[in-house]
Amino acid sequence: MRQLTRVDPELLTTFVADDPMIPILRDTMALIRKRSAERYGSRPMGGSTLPRKEVIEGPDGAVDLYIFEGPEQPGGGAKPCLIWLHGGGYIMGHGEDTWNGPLFAEGANCTVISVDYRLAPEHPFPAGMLDSFAALKWAHDNAQRLNIDPSRIAVGGASAGGGLAAGLCLHNRDNGNLPICFQLLLYPMIDNLHDTASGQEVDHPVWCRADSLSAWEMYLNGTPRAEAPAGAAAARAVDLSGLPPAFIPVGDVDLFHDEDRDYAARLNAAGVPATFRSYPGMFHAGEVAGVNTVIGGQMLRDYVAALKTAFHG
Repeated sequence: MRQLTRVDPELLTTFVADDPMIPILRDTMALIRKRSAERYGSRPMGGSTLPRKEVIEGPDGAVDLYIFEGPEQPGGGAKPCLIWLHGGGYIMGHGEDTWNGPLFAEGANCTVISVDYRLAPEHPFPAGMLDSFAALKWAHDNAQRLNIDPSRIAVGGASAGGGLAAGLCLHNRDNGNLPICFQLLLYPMIDNLHDTASGQEVDHPVWCRADSLSAWEMYLNGTPRAEAPAGAAAARAVDLSGLPPAFIPVGDVDLFHDEDRDYAARLNAAGVPATFRSYPGMFHAGEVAGVNTVIGGQMLRDYVAALKTAFHG
């Protein structure tokens, strides 16, 4: 049983039965994904926003996008847009994200384009990142048809999706230079070494060190850990200048806490405005099941507000 003594008592009542998410030597990837979907499947927000599907041409074939439309702008103007990248340790999850899609479309009054990017181990880095870049480029190329404002396109994601969003910003800066106004990095998975105090702890609830290192091995596909490219593990980036402003929230009972704090500090040192917010007693992605708890609701409201402010001032 993982150590839960530091978890917020109210949040603890929402905790799902505790067992390893990725027993690599025991389960096939298909079974891992099935168990993940059963345990942490989509929990609709109850909003009215349902997605429509578009299929675009990616670098190696079709990429599915799920588009959630927020309320109309006053006067019918173009909407801001969030390119959303789902979580799942780079090895599971799905772009038809009926939790975050309506949440951000309605809460931040925008269009959300959720990307069903390719997953490891079948498709290790850089497959998912290149799919995400294709979606970003498609949004810019089709801004008029989609009625979105190309000067207000943000990228964001949760957990591995947050890491993918950070890597996408680095890749775009160095290769595409398409306008990105903001990066919303929810407890991002950005450091394949986990060489921090929080990263060295072994018993975090939901997503522990052993599970995370196993997922990183699949995503990096044999690349030596110290040689991981910055596009895969943003913490490995040497130069963080020229990136979009960022908001990075994370719980203090999260494996990623210290690496996320350090990444925000490095962004600020490089001249990139980055807000880091730590939530006491919060475990990884705890605000999803704990949306009605005090700390869970606070985290969720904070990151929706950060996106809304980035879009609408």
